[in-house]
Amino acid sequence: MASSSSIYFDKSDEVILHLVNRIIDSRSISSEPVLEPHLHPHGIKELVDTPVARMAYAVANLLRNLESGGVQARDRLLGLQVLYDEVLSSAHTTLRRNTARVLMQIMKSIVRAHGKEQRQLKLAHDFRAAAQGTPRIVRRLLKRYHLPEMDESWNQIAFDDHVYDMNTKGRKSPTHLIMDAWIKGIKTLTVIYDNCVSIEAAREILSAAAIVGISVRIGLEFRVPFRGRFIDVLWAPRGFSSNEDFLEFLASDKMQAFSDKGREVVSWERDQVLQFLAVWNDSLRPRYAAKYGIAIPPLGADDFLNFLGRGHASLPRLAECIFRLVRAPIEARIQALSQLPASEQTEELLKKKASLEGIRSDTIQDEWLNPDLHGELPQLSLPRDLEKLPELRRLAPYELMKELAKVNAGYRMVLCTTGLSVQDVMELLWDCKGMITHLEIFSMRGWMDGLMPDIHEIGELQVALNSGQGPRLKQMVRQMIRDMQESGDEERRAKFEQILHAIPTLWEHYRHSPLKSRIGTGSSSRARSFGMGLVVTDTLPARGVKMLEKRNPSPVIPVWAPVEEHVISREPEGSDSKGSDSKGSWLKSLSWLPGLSRFGRERRKEWVSPRDSMSVSQHGNIANLGGLASNSGAPIEDMEEGGRSPGIHYLNSGVSNFLKLVIGFVPAFLSFIYTQDWWVLQWLGAVIWFGITGVRNVVQMVLAAKGVSRNTLLHWRDQVSVSRLCDSLMYTGISVFLLEVIVRVWVLDDFFGMNVVTNPVLVFTVYNCVNGLYIFWHNIYRGFPRSAAYGNIFRAVPAIPIAAVYHAGLTQLLFACGVPDPSVYLIPSTAVVSKVASDTVAAVIEGFADSHMNMHMRAIDYRKKLQSIFDCYTRLELLFPQEDALIKLARPGGLEGRGGAEAKRLERALIVNALDLMYFWYCQPRAQDAFKRMVAGLTNADRTVFALSQLVLMREREVSQLMVDGLVGRSFARPLAFFLNRRKAYVKDVVHLCQPGRSRAMSTHKAVFGSG
Repeated sequence: MASSSSIYFDKSDEVILHLVNRIIDSRSISSEPVLEPHLHPHGIKELVDTPVARMAYAVANLLRNLESGGVQARDRLLGLQVLYDEVLSSAHTTLRRNTARVLMQIMKSIVRAHGKEQRQLKLAHDFRAAAQGTPRIVRRLLKRYHLPEMDESWNQIAFDDHVYDMNTKGRKSPTHLIMDAWIKGIKTLTVIYDNCVSIEAAREILSAAAIVGISVRIGLEFRVPFRGRFIDVLWAPRGFSSNEDFLEFLASDKMQAFSDKGREVVSWERDQVLQFLAVWNDSLRPRYAAKYGIAIPPLGADDFLNFLGRGHASLPRLAECIFRLVRAPIEARIQALSQLPASEQTEELLKKKASLEGIRSDTIQDEWLNPDLHGELPQLSLPRDLEKLPELRRLAPYELMKELAKVNAGYRMVLCTTGLSVQDVMELLWDCKGMITHLEIFSMRGWMDGLMPDIHEIGELQVALNSGQGPRLKQMVRQMIRDMQESGDEERRAKFEQILHAIPTLWEHYRHSPLKSRIGTGSSSRARSFGMGLVVTDTLPARGVKMLEKRNPSPVIPVWAPVEEHVISREPEGSDSKGSDSKGSWLKSLSWLPGLSRFGRERRKEWVSPRDSMSVSQHGNIANLGGLASNSGAPIEDMEEGGRSPGIHYLNSGVSNFLKLVIGFVPAFLSFIYTQDWWVLQWLGAVIWFGITGVRNVVQMVLAAKGVSRNTLLHWRDQVSVSRLCDSLMYTGISVFLLEVIVRVWVLDDFFGMNVVTNPVLVFTVYNCVNGLYIFWHNIYRGFPRSAAYGNIFRAVPAIPIAAVYHAGLTQLLFACGVPDPSVYLIPSTAVVSKVASDTVAAVIEGFADSHMNMHMRAIDYRKKLQSIFDCYTRLELLFPQEDALIKLARPGGLEGRGGAEAKRLERALIVNALDLMYFWYCQPRAQDAFKRMVAGLTNADRTVFALSQLVLMREREVSQLMVDGLVGRSFARPLAFFLNRRKAYVKDVVHLCQPGRSRAMSTHKAVFGSG
């Protein structure tokens, strides 16, 4: 463990490390009450635990609960909900979503790096750095974790039409899969299951996707016999209005009967793989143990099935299980060979060592368990005897598709083209009589394995068929016939002769419903992995595209997706309410001017791409989001550990801030020593300069948060960021050399012979323009938004007259003090006066920006809570149509147990919402201003509902008991004291601001202001 006195890492990093490891080592984490779903990350649970602790609980829940179904699935979903809320709420920055992605990835990596102390410390330091939201740091960490930057409007077209979870071929639970998809920036996902899918697995994947806003389809994969081998087709039923509608379909009699047949195939495949295992244990295992000189223990059938968990047995899974078993003996053997003296390391031993180092699960599958190399192994990939196969595995492609059409009339039938020639695709399209609706024109797995040699020919066939190019289709079929004649395949040639004469019939199948496209990775998160997710690069920011190009310069994915850019202009939300958006109303009043017709409207850019129309092209615009993993299957970032020292980015915060101050102070001090003759500025100029910047930053941050308001519990020190302050001091110190030495002395005084006495306006103009350009440069370097950087250029405009006013005021002050020649002091003080003027403007501009960010975050907080309150109110009204449920909730006893579990859940949710809103009011920056703006945008009826929903806080005994019973965890003392001390004042203020209707106000007067 690094000492806290070390120059690397902080005490906070060690605290995070101890916290996360304590959570990981604990036996039970799912029971932690910190995972209460209705509690807001910025709400009352801030009094109980830190955001880092809550994220650690959530991630540990996701990564440790690997069993599917039951309580574990529920806890995983709850963990994902909490984690998603936490990371989005923690990001107080213009890169809110990108920061959240980094935070989630780092927290996941901390949990996964358990036992690697140095790496965990570095990750903990990265987490704290990212949480500050500094754009430059966030972008550096995005690059480190190979996450391309996404536009903050979240409008990218990122998808994957072929992935697996742990219920079939994958490693990740459904919730874990969705979490990783969101981190990568994927918005649309198709999860594939072999032959059947359980309702529990489908419910979990759909629920997890709903939490993070990913659109998910579920498909089934079937293997069907075709010309002496098995090929893959994907079936995705469609036509459902909601997730619940789809789950009801899975539970229907037709689907259950078909799923029973699918489970027969799964059971048969398991038996076949167990036969592989038996042959491996009896025959192949001793052979390879002798070949490599290692001890390979036998693998029991029960051990293998336990390894599978809920997954399906397959040859890749068996190979992976065997690799885990032999990995330790192989590493020990490699180490023994490496320690031999150089004189004993013969060429044969070096070859053996190299072969041992090359063993991976893919090696075991391709060589050790290859039926073509070992005749005693059964043939899984060839339909030797169809009569012995399960019913679904015996069906020809067309027969299977007819059976699937009976189960559900609406569907997508996708033909996987991996391993297929263009002749195979043409024949299957003909055989299936238009029932194939999509071609998987590209598979990342097939592409990397070299199993898509005819990808361009298949793409050309699709285009010719969809566009009705009869001559081209005939030309392609004739060429296929000639190839068959040359190969002597007369039986197939005769069939293609029939196809040639019936091309109009084939074209008729796709005349009104073109043959659409699908592309996917086939990712299962295992060895030789290339990562999940594909993205249309045209929809990414320039930085994201540049990162992908640098990481994957070749080969380019040969698929092109048509893209349209739509710019949407609309009224701001709530702008039609009186007083709700004074800025928007003022801007809208200028819309009559030429070129300003859209002033006061929100502008949003959306990308539209008909992905069904993707086509094979030499000039593709699709990139893989996941990147290639190591041969061992480890994530890319895990392979980048190197170097003896942690690096400059992991310096202790105190050391880092001290270095920033030194880097800024030294050039400032030396510049004043060089340019000044007046002792005050010569020795104290740098101190004065730093003092101006420091005071301005502190005042700006405090006022932006209203940290000195009497009606809140905010403390001004909590609003001051020391790291941000030191950054500002460093850059302002460097500016002294630029402004004082280069501009004032070398350029203006020595070269042009000008000073502040002879030409004050021009001097201050040059000063502020140069200063504006310098600020623009370091804003761009630090990764600030370009709008803010460009705004700092123009801050020179108001700074010029302010500097002139300060100069004139200082002149009069010196005259009043009896100084005969003020120029003696005014000329050396030019830079200081200009600095004060510039910082005056900066305090206003940047203070407004900070205030706007606080208001924006509070608006997000209130919007979420308001939606939850109205949702609960609607459900209560439906449960109690003859009563005013909110009035009853405000009285002791509440609903008195009526309404069942649903009413109890809604009552609890309303209490949680009211507690969080009270915490916002007193403890979050600018919350009260944001509340007043929100209330101004509500109708009178909505204000009344909102005010009434807060009256549950007057039930002192019941709410207190709820806290004691574990609503906010075991450490309930602080939240309980806060509730008891502040509830009456809060309810009184809220009711006054909401101004509910007179009749409602009178009927609740006693409940609000009585003894409670």
